[in-house]
Amino acid sequence: MSEQLTLSAEARDRAGKGASRALRREGRVPAVIYGNNEEPLSIHVEEKLLGKLLGTGHFFNSVVMVEVNGKAVRTLPKDVAFHPVSDRPLHADFLRVSEHAQVHVNVPVRFENEDASPGLKRGGVLNVVRHEIELIVDAAHIPDDLVVDLKGFDVGESIHISAVTLPKGAKTAIDDRDFTIATIVAPSALKSSEGDNETPAVEEGE
Repeated sequence: MSEQLTLSAEARDRAGKGASRALRREGRVPAVIYGNNEEPLSIHVEEKLLGKLLGTGHFFNSVVMVEVNGKAVRTLPKDVAFHPVSDRPLHADFLRVSEHAQVHVNVPVRFENEDASPGLKRGGVLNVVRHEIELIVDAAHIPDDLVVDLKGFDVGESIHISAVTLPKGAKTAIDDRDFTIATIVAPSALKSSEGDNETPAVEEGE
């Protein structure tokens, strides 16, 4: 399960581009907390601390406790805008969530048992169609990743979402089809030796 992160913040008195620029000069990032039928709250956070949380690799599928004036607000990061040249964070959006709210999160896919895949052992290539899966899950039980077991998959086969064990109580946001997560395709040398010049087609719409 994703760990809970903490981020200290201060309330913003002034809005507007000028105020935001002034904050950024001081190493602060303007942000807003919204949702849960409450008024939006304008805040600013330390750029270095935000950057550290972004560097965890699971910032966007973790609950972040934003501490504002001594009060902790349970949130889910929804968006961070970056400067197109310097890549510095310019603004962040946080969604208020209750402890056991059903939330939409994009969870990264992790593949394991590659050495137990006949297709990959023969030189096949894992063609990842979806690097992340959107899940609807309890905010208190967001997984770090979804594990896809490659054991037994051969060249020309596709791995669908039905082959993945989802966390208890979680479901995929796409629920109308058994969508493809990855395929195992033949490398050029193997294709030419077997007379197979076609890459297995990915499902339409994927």
